[in-house]
Formats: sequence, C-alpha cells, structure tokens
Amino acid sequence: MPWSADERMSDPSPEMAHLCAVDPVMNNLIGTVGPYALPPPPRRSPFESLVRAIAYQQLHEQAAESILTRFIALCPGRRFPQPVDVLGLAPERMRGAGFSRAKVAALQDLAAKALDGTVPTTAAIRRLDDDAIVERLVVVRGIGRWTVEMLLIFQLGRPDVLPVDDFGVRNGFRIAYNRGVMPTPQELLRYGERWRPYRTAAAWYLWRAVDQAKTMRAARLLPNTSTKRVSNGRPA
Repeated sequence: MPWSADERMSDPSPEMAHLCAVDPVMNNLIGTVGPYALPPPPRRSPFESLVRAIAYQQLHEQAAESILTRFIALCPGRRFPQPVDVLGLAPERMRGAGFSRAKVAALQDLAAKALDGTVPTTAAIRRLDDDAIVERLVVVRGIGRWTVEMLLIFQLGRPDVLPVDDFGVRNGFRIAYNRGVMPTPQELLRYGERWRPYRTAAAWYLWRAVDQAKTMRAARLLPNTSTKRVSNGRPA
C-alpha cells in the first residue's frame, strides 16, 4: 500500500527529502516504493570488484559464480586471487575455469594495471572523486563507464551517480514519467540535473519503478481466484 505523505516524510532521509522537494513524479514514486535502501557495500577491493564485473559480463549469475568459484580455486590459500596471482596463472588455466579468451586478456590487463597503480587500492580510491575514478578505470581492457558506475554506486556508496546508459534506469524513467518512448541518455542526464546531489537515489528509485511494473504485470496474468482466499501480502 502506498505511503501517505505524512508517513513518507515523518523521518525522511536527505535523499528522499531532496527528491520529493524538486520532482513531483519522484515524490509519487517514493510514496509507493518507500524508504531509500541501497544495500550495504560488500568488503572487496576495487581489483576484486572489477574481476567479478568481468566474470559477470554477458552471463547469468549462476554461470558467473561457477566460473568465479573455479577461478578462486586456482589460488589455494587465498580468499580471492591477487593481481600478482593472476599474472602468474597460465592463460590456459583461466580458460579452464571458464573465462573466454577476451576475458582472460581483460583479467591480465586489470592485474597489470592494479600493480602499476592505475587501478587504485581500497584506501586510494576513497580519496578520488567520481570522475577521476571513471577516468582511471575505463582504460582497463573490458571495463566501460557503466561498470565503473556500478562500482561507484554499490561498492563505494557514492551519492551522486546517474548511470544514464543503464537500460533499467532509462526504462524506469519511461515508466514512472509515463513516456511513450525511452529517453536518450542525454535527455535523462539533462532531466537528472534537478536530482543533484542525490542522483544515485534517483537511479535506485527508477530501478524500483521497473520492479513494480513487473510485479503488476505478473499480478494481471494470474488466474482469477476465489474471494475467500487470503493473500500473504507479499509479491509472488
């Protein structure tokens, strides 16, 4: 059930308060979704996060996790392989773990750039602003801007990241703002200026708009049931 205005704003986060104040559509979306709840970041180095990002490219979660499990097993005694370990592994062994040739080349480049300082350490990356992190990481083979933006949001918890090339964010904007067509990245970037300095929260709510649309669509496809049945109040 949607939140009332009083419930929504009784103890809003700074992100919620700002978005509600500057954008009536976002205000309505927040009213139906509820509190902003970005998940806590995992404790991983930038190197590990990017290795995992490379593994997940163009794969489903289960397949990527299986590859990562085999990859970690190549370095017994380590919680996760380090850059020097990756450079010491024969490409054939990484191929045997399930990585494609292109991904093996990306991992080797990532490891080399971690050792030469291009890929910052956990301590160093926290001292860099968002643009500097993007500039440094996109030079790594196989790492594009979207991958770095996901690291900024989910690993570093940066508050003002708007991944305008993300299909889910663009689709969420189309749904929430009742647009007939998908916005272009530039259109979304221009509109999102009003969300600063909390564009990460705006992106999170746009992802939730997609989730809500899927839930509603699934509910419409369910067969009619007896009115005597009682819902457990949870989406399917």
